[in-house]
Amino acid sequence: MPIELDDRGRALENEYFRRKEQELIEKMKAKLAGDESTRLEMKCPKCDGSLHETDFENIKIDVCDKCSGVWLDAGELTQIGAKEEGGGWFSRVFG
Repeated sequence: MPIELDDRGRALENEYFRRKEQELIEKMKAKLAGDESTRLEMKCPKCDGSLHETDFENIKIDVCDKCSGVWLDAGELTQIGAKEEGGGWFSRVFG
């Protein structure tokens, strides 16, 4: 008889933790869904304007709608420099 009570106790404990994990997963999904909408609009670090992605010679760059500042993501500066290897001013300055 005590073995059956132990098994029942373990089963109830497992069910409790499974339910708690499901609740936590649902909360995390709801938080991610809420964060997704705010993450889409990036703010300019200089003037707090909105950054819009623009295509510059097939490279995606971010341009501010207020101050017209240009912001580069990781690797974009290298891509621009690689396009200018034929002797452009950019490759001479940063090359």
